[in-house]
Amino acid sequence: MHLTHHGHACVGIDGPGGRLVIDPGAFTPGLEGLLERADAVLITHEHFDHVDVAAVSAAVSERPELAVYAPEGVIGSLGPVERGGALAGGERIEVAGFAVDVVGGDHAPIHPEIAVPANLGYLVTGPGGSVFHPGDSYATPPGHPGTLLVPVSGPWVSWGRAIDWIRDIAPRESVLIHEAMLSGTGLRSAGMFLGADGPAHTPLLHLGPEQALDLATGGVG
Repeated sequence: MHLTHHGHACVGIDGPGGRLVIDPGAFTPGLEGLLERADAVLITHEHFDHVDVAAVSAAVSERPELAVYAPEGVIGSLGPVERGGALAGGERIEVAGFAVDVVGGDHAPIHPEIAVPANLGYLVTGPGGSVFHPGDSYATPPGHPGTLLVPVSGPWVSWGRAIDWIRDIAPRESVLIHEAMLSGTGLRSAGMFLGADGPAHTPLLHLGPEQALDLATGGVG
């Protein structure tokens, strides 16, 4: 079971039963090819950096067997979806060889005058490993996943809140995501505050495009 970071919010998870893609948004390089190789897609919420509606709609049209799961409002924007459908917090599904626990809630607040959409987090468990994608939130998954995906940039992000969130969940390691708004200096600062040498006390990995994290062992190759 391996995790690959495809830029910003998008990750791929590969296991013996298939390939899962989470949050194929507008900042995802090579999105069309990534969707062609996917067995299932999970979408956390409706923002463009988490779902490229045109690309996902085209993929579903070309491959009706592609399963797509998302909040109700997102599913409604994609046109006919033959496999998959709308999810809500508290549900559990089996897809592409993985068990997925759905953590419900709202997008983290930005400002009282800015409305935010529904947001789902996904705890994905497979042979030898588990990983939690929170979308744009600091939702708490059931149990203690081995790997936690940590958003590090955006108008809603708080590194102070993220430190406590990481400590509460206590994963073996964290993986940096949602980084499109950070410069190189910002990325290094995220590592300082949110990594093993900072108050989070947890290794924070920044996976390159050709790297994959083994979710069973924590090794990167």
